[in-house]
Amino acid sequence: MNQVTEQQAVTFQDRRQNRGEQRPDGGVERRQFSNSYNSENEDVNELAQAIDQYKLRHRRRFITFEELHSVVTGLGYHK
Repeated sequence: MNQVTEQQAVTFQDRRQNRGEQRPDGGVERRQFSNSYNSENEDVNELAQAIDQYKLRHRRRFITFEELHSVVTGLGYHK
């Protein structure tokens, strides 16, 4: 008995190659603090942008408390 199995070609979509293209919602990339830029407090916006830049520069999706401390002190805040 010969059984013939029909295999369907599964197409793999590599989403990494779509970098720089806009998504359906109009954004380019998802960022943790993207909604915080709309805060009425300018200090909050500045912190969110500094963290976002740190994450982009160091290719980090999430940052540790030590890295957050580094960003905050880099902005000039101190205890």
